[in-house]
Parts: sequence; structure tokens; C-alpha cells
Amino acid sequence: QVQLVESGGGLVQAGGSLSVSCAASGRTFSSYVMGWFRQAPGKEREFVAAINRSGTNTYYADSVKGRFTISRDNAKNTVHLQMSSLKPEDTAVYYCAAQLPWGGRQWSPSSSYDYWGQGTQVTVSS
Repeated sequence: QVQLVESGGGLVQAGGSLSVSCAASGRTFSSYVMGWFRQAPGKEREFVAAINRSGTNTYYADSVKGRFTISRDNAKNTVHLQMSSLKPEDTAVYYCAAQLPWGGRQWSPSSSYDYWGQGTQVTVSS
């Protein structure tokens, strides 16, 4: 069982920057692909970014590419999402998720992830 706890959300003006983090329990954090998703009111949960187990490979949704950066620290069991040039449409609850290392699953479908955090609110004002 893996527990994920997000932190760092808040209110920021358009064009600003914000970082959210996710702390994971357990001793096998380095074996998980980690992803960030978001869900705005009235919309489906959507993929934002993912990072491989060693942190050497990342993947982003087109909507955030060039503005968001995902990173991880396996020694501290944490994954981060640095967000810059934020837009009002980035407003959402941001969730981190962990994917167990089996099956060769894709990184973007939410159904590919096995554990989820409770989410943290990010609000971008115009």
C-alpha cells in the first residue's frame, strides 16, 4: 500500500509560478512511475505530467509543455510539479498518482495508476 500526500497548492495570479509536491510512504517509491493529474470543476480528470522511476524521462500534456516541470527525489520519496506562466485555465485540483511497475502501461490514462493522493487546490486568478 502506498499513501500519497500532496502539498503546496494555493492562489496565484496569472503569469505567476507555483510548485506542488507529493510525499509518498513506503520503501519502494523508486519503483513507481509517478504522475500528476488535475480536475477542474465540471470537467474530467486530465493528465498533466509523468516521470519514470529514475527521473531521467518525463512526459507532458501539450497544454502544459514548456510551462510545467516534473521532478522527483527518490531519496526523499517526493515528486514535484513546478508550474510557471500559469493561466486561469490551469485552475484545478491537482493529484499525484503512482503506477506499479508491471504491465508496460501507458503514462497518460488515469486508469494506469494504482494509488492516488487526496489532491491540492491550485487557483489562478486573471
